[in-house]
Amino acid sequence: MMDTVTTILQWYGAAASVIAAAVVSLDLGRKQTGWAFVLFVTSSIALIAWGFLNRDSAGIGVQNILMLIINCIGVYQYLIRKKKDAK
Repeated sequence: MMDTVTTILQWYGAAASVIAAAVVSLDLGRKQTGWAFVLFVTSSIALIAWGFLNRDSAGIGVQNILMLIINCIGVYQYLIRKKKDAK
């Protein structure tokens, strides 16, 4: 059972981060980029869980704790904070 859970976490985290990166790279606009960062957040959470459930992958867990912070900043920048007027 635990192997199934860790496999799902690992593959969800990988797939979600690739999809989110693709959306960000397409520069579809603030709202879409913001939602890509939400997807990055879910990816980071999955990879944190996977990393700490799989002893050999704790480094991925630590890395994604930091990525989670960065991704939360992205969510704030693109979905919460009001865009500054261009001067």
